[in-house]
Amino acid sequence: MSKKSKKGYKQIIKKQEVVTVPTARSNEFNPDYSDVKRDLKRIGILASTFLVILIALSFILK
Repeated sequence: MSKKSKKGYKQIIKKQEVVTVPTARSNEFNPDYSDVKRDLKRIGILASTFLVILIALSFILK
């Protein structure tokens, strides 16, 4: 008998039956977007600040 094991599957033996159950992978794709969130927040704050400055200058320079 040769041993064959499929990666990502676990074999459960019950009463002479072999049941193959998929197992959870430990290297699932889990990105970290905390830097992107921080950059987007900074861009939003700068854009709104410049917009307020432009509106204020439009009233002052009329």
